[in-house]
Amino acid sequence: MTAPNHQPRLRLPSCLRLAVSPGGPLHVGTARIVLANWLLARRLGGHVTLRLDDTEGARDTIGSPDAIRHDLGWLGLDWDEEARQSDRSDRYNAAAETLKAAGRLYPCFESEAELNAKRERRLRQGNPPIYDRAMLKLTQAQRAAAEAGGKRPYWRFRLSDSTIAWDDVALGRRQVKLPTLSDPVMIRADGTPLAAFAGGVDDLEDGITHLVRGEDLAHTTAVQLDLAAALGRDPAAIARAHLPALADAEGDRLSRRAGNFSIRALRQLGVEPAALIATLARLGSCAEPRPMTPAELAATDCLAGIAPTSPRFDMRALLAVNRQALAQIPFAGVADRLPPGATEAFWQAVRGSLDLLSEARGYWDVVAGTIVPPVIDGEAAFLRAALDTLPAEPWDGSVWTAWTEALKQCTGRTGKSLTLPLRLALTGEERGPALQALLPLIGRPRAAQRLAVAAS
Repeated sequence: MTAPNHQPRLRLPSCLRLAVSPGGPLHVGTARIVLANWLLARRLGGHVTLRLDDTEGARDTIGSPDAIRHDLGWLGLDWDEEARQSDRSDRYNAAAETLKAAGRLYPCFESEAELNAKRERRLRQGNPPIYDRAMLKLTQAQRAAAEAGGKRPYWRFRLSDSTIAWDDVALGRRQVKLPTLSDPVMIRADGTPLAAFAGGVDDLEDGITHLVRGEDLAHTTAVQLDLAAALGRDPAAIARAHLPALADAEGDRLSRRAGNFSIRALRQLGVEPAALIATLARLGSCAEPRPMTPAELAATDCLAGIAPTSPRFDMRALLAVNRQALAQIPFAGVADRLPPGATEAFWQAVRGSLDLLSEARGYWDVVAGTIVPPVIDGEAAFLRAALDTLPAEPWDGSVWTAWTEALKQCTGRTGKSLTLPLRLALTGEERGPALQALLPLIGRPRAAQRLAVAAS
């Protein structure tokens, strides 16, 4: 039997959720899914709920709801209301009782060791390692005896024998044959729900109309569609989209344990939110990322043209967008993050040359601090000529052109043979901001001292 087709539709009024577990720092993979839900909601003028999936017990103490809120706020995302799964035990209990009464939720007592032995036996026999539903044959007397012996049951959801199919908003036609899956555990022995159960119930009870998640959860989607039908709800009530999981620059799956790819780590590194959200929103599509605000991104269709393969999250590509973002930020937007004393003229001079804002510290040392330029082999005579022709102050934006023209006439040099030794002597670097803007900030005393050191 094939379940009814679930046609993709973008309809109003819409209701979406940002589901985040406080079990650790917000990772770029999770942030990408959260962002996709937010952008779709705002494009449709829909309602957004921040849902903290905090039913995992002790593991949730690793992170903190405040840290999650801070990361999302830094990205520029907002929400209309907030909910915590730990406050919703009544609705999960009610759904569980409905399923138990229908025979779709059944108790199990097998230990992990017993289940592992079963899986290994099935594999040796050449069979898929799915659960054999042995506990469906459990009698009331056997259950009573197990509980009398101190065991508490956990609960599995009995999947239907159907193929669940839906038309994915992002990836097209998708289907999952439920008989190829094990009946999933939905309720732990301590009575707490697992994520697939709690999330599935919440999406139904909260009236979610659109849902974007990772493609690695496609099987969970099929289970939740079957769950919706078992609870007497319309499985087609939610338009669903799945995004392929992220890969790293080498093409390997991006691990959530990679600390350098947490939102917190990228923020501390100096990545701008406009660069990060634009990069995440465009991953997997042919659209070229450019720095954008969340509102600007929400005006576009970020689910269109998504490739079915895992996109690569490449730091080099992110830094290229970050350079664009920094080049657009006015002085007032970064003044409190620049080195003490940094001026608007300094920011205008360097902002187009930064991959990360932290690099401004080095350029501030160039214009206002002390650097030791390298001794440039074979260039002593040229640098002494440069020192001799160094114009007197006051300096303005024309001093670089006047000085290099005089040097050209004096030495006959042009191009890089003229400018590269000067850049090395004045900044200690082969590349950087335009010296036409930097030289007046460096000032004649510093410039003269550095030319003398480099010529020695």
